[in-house]
Amino acid sequence: MNKVLMSGNNIIAEAAIRAGCRFYAGYPITPQNELTEYMAEHMRNVEGGVFVQSESEIAAIHMIIGASATGARVMTSSSSPGISLKQEGISSMAACELPGVIVNIMRGGPGLGNIRPAQGDYFQATRGGGHGDYRTIVYGPATCQELADLTMNAFDLADLYRTPVMILADGMMGQMMEPVVFKKPKPRQYSEKFMLRGAGQGKSKFFRGLILDAIDMEEHNWKLERKYQVIIKKETLHEEYKTEDAELVIVAYGTAARIAKGAIKRLRENGMKVGLFRPITLWPFPELKLRALSKKVKNYLVFELSTGQMLDDVRLALQGYAAIDFHGRPGGVVPTPAELANVIARHYETID
Repeated sequence: MNKVLMSGNNIIAEAAIRAGCRFYAGYPITPQNELTEYMAEHMRNVEGGVFVQSESEIAAIHMIIGASATGARVMTSSSSPGISLKQEGISSMAACELPGVIVNIMRGGPGLGNIRPAQGDYFQATRGGGHGDYRTIVYGPATCQELADLTMNAFDLADLYRTPVMILADGMMGQMMEPVVFKKPKPRQYSEKFMLRGAGQGKSKFFRGLILDAIDMEEHNWKLERKYQVIIKKETLHEEYKTEDAELVIVAYGTAARIAKGAIKRLRENGMKVGLFRPITLWPFPELKLRALSKKVKNYLVFELSTGQMLDDVRLALQGYAAIDFHGRPGGVVPTPAELANVIARHYETID
């Protein structure tokens, strides 16, 4: 396989097309505009490909709901405030058990914030974001190669579990360029019984999230919950880096994890035994793996480009069995590995 040099936003778009995405709807917002532009240019070159620049983010999410109901592989993308506008639609997709991929290239916030990379949307992504009892599978890629691989995986999991799947990256990952290899996509496995039918194509069906009977609504919620428990058991992903002899472990994801790896390499050269635990699925969070690590490592530093959101999941996973500190840089501030190394070194000096 040949490597190609592409930017992160374009990689996601190309991976989606190769995975069989045939309907895309989106609305411009920085720093993900290159993704939308790529889809506009290239969707017309694939059989059955449809690109729509919608009139709003709200329109975009409901357009992919309709297309997903017909059986198409669908995707929409946006950046932080645009994803906020899509939340009602994402809740509806989960309620109707319709597959689809949502990409959030995060920017600084809250509010309109700025267009610099940040990680302030972790709560929104991993807690569902919209209303009601539902979850969204969330991938937190840290390299351009993972952007390619996990985007393809996202379509497969969306179909398998009939649920929305989110790619949660940030402005730095969207803009950076790295060589990638696009893997061969898996053949799609998605039953026609989950698709709407047109006139003369058999018995018609409908999808609904409006269930007025309370008992029926309760059973639907438990049905979704049973599905989410299966996802937790089967789809959790993480990476451990130099944790075998670590005395202090950094917990970080995405761009923050890239920075942490650079810092850890510097610290290791100075004899400090520091490692990294990187969640790849942000939901389901790899809590059992992190808890298992706490049997041998008792000191953790959570690093995020936020005021501390994944920190809650780390605390829940470790259940008080280890010491946890936090370092954050919110609002679009991205420290260098050298700067982070200095912070980690100060924490390392205080551990028992």
